[in-house]
Amino acid sequence: MNQTINTLMINLALLTPLISLLFSTTSRRWEIAYFARLIGLLSALAIWILTIFTVDVNHVFPLIHLTGVTSTVLLLVHFIGFVVLNYARRNFEFDPDNQRFLQWFLITLFSVMVTVVSNHLLVLWLGWVSISICLHQLLMFYPQRYRAVLAAHKKFIFARVAEVLLGIAFLIIYAEHGTAYIDRIFIAYPLQSLSVNLHIAAFLIANVVLIKCAQLPLHGWLIQVVESPTPVSALLHAGIINLGGLLLLVFAPLFSQSLPAQALVVIVASMSAVMAALVMMTITSVKVRLAWSTIAQMGLMLVECALGLYTLALLHLLAHSIYKAYAFLTAGEAVKQHILQQQLPASTTQFNWVIALAITLSSLSVAMYYGSIGAPYSPWILLAGTAVVLLANRNVRGNPMTAVAPIVALILFYVVLKDSISNLLPNIQHDYTWQSDLFVSVLFSGLFVAYFIAFEMQHKAVRQRLLPLLNAGFYLDEWSTRVTLRIWPIRLPKKQAKFNTEQELNNAISQQA
Repeated sequence: MNQTINTLMINLALLTPLISLLFSTTSRRWEIAYFARLIGLLSALAIWILTIFTVDVNHVFPLIHLTGVTSTVLLLVHFIGFVVLNYARRNFEFDPDNQRFLQWFLITLFSVMVTVVSNHLLVLWLGWVSISICLHQLLMFYPQRYRAVLAAHKKFIFARVAEVLLGIAFLIIYAEHGTAYIDRIFIAYPLQSLSVNLHIAAFLIANVVLIKCAQLPLHGWLIQVVESPTPVSALLHAGIINLGGLLLLVFAPLFSQSLPAQALVVIVASMSAVMAALVMMTITSVKVRLAWSTIAQMGLMLVECALGLYTLALLHLLAHSIYKAYAFLTAGEAVKQHILQQQLPASTTQFNWVIALAITLSSLSVAMYYGSIGAPYSPWILLAGTAVVLLANRNVRGNPMTAVAPIVALILFYVVLKDSISNLLPNIQHDYTWQSDLFVSVLFSGLFVAYFIAFEMQHKAVRQRLLPLLNAGFYLDEWSTRVTLRIWPIRLPKKQAKFNTEQELNNAISQQA
């Protein structure tokens, strides 16, 4: 009886998008899809509860492995899908092509769910590829939009490269372990030492994750896809782009034993996080700023994985998904808030900075006295710097509680959920490397130095040279676009000629910048 119920719940959790797809040509397609999404959400919630209470539901389908991590992310995907579908139902109410959107949206959701719960390397790879192909159709929903087409083209190329690398990594893992079932592969971990082939596989997976999470310099497509419909942006930023972090969490036993893979992620992701955070502060477009924020947040999440903070990374993934879904679906309200903030005083006094620094150092001293601060130390530097900036602006940005509350809420959120979330993760052996921690600490310190120079030092020559560079995103996307179009030229809307000359390339890049 229990096995029958478990089978039913898993089928409902995974197959409701396909069931909705069967009715996507009817006049009641949106109502049916909404009802099916609700059933799927409730089924995913039931599966999550059973997994939390250590009820084994994995004997139902060998190709599916529901762990604490995957069942949590599956529930998150259902929740994000339910919210976005509800918004899209109103957003596309008068769009004559809403049927096409719904069909690709449902197929994308199904592909994400299969990828999340997959217990087989081949199934995971096929799901990964399917997500990218379906997302391409959603990004091209308005094929007459210049930037959307250019972004989809770059994303298409990067995705194919990542899929090849991931396929090679999976073939190596299969050859080394003699099985393609993920749960059987990691039974033997931690290994005494990784072979050269496994180091290569881990390094390839690290590259795949960096590409998937749109880390610099392959980030431009994520900035330009804001031209796509708002529900697509919400689904992408709140769900699909987080799969890079999930891949590292699933393959954490392998990744945590490969120092070259960790070093690659630390270097690229930390630099991406710092640079994207600085660029984000100079952008006036709300959606574009959210896109840069996603790059920074993904970089920070990957750094947490590389430092062995897998619990924090999982919390970050969940919080970022929910926040970004809310942020994109309420972008209109964000515009109003931005206008109001611009009307407030924009600079702080030296007294504000002294008081903020004193409060932060006092708090850190208390935490250090009670033994709450330990290695790695770079996240504490980031938290301390953020606290100083928020507290220093408390007298010029409104109510002081608006500065203190986010810090307190973040700490309480982490403390309360840390133990419960850690139970969802397997016991992963990850040795502390002070070199990585030092590198990230220096970059995070540089972030706040650059912030002070660029946004607090008024009428300074350095600031005047730095701000245009930040606003242009260090011109990294221009370089990436130029290389991409040289390798694979395309015909853009209302521009029938291919980009065969340097002048045409420069004109296209200057228009999309």
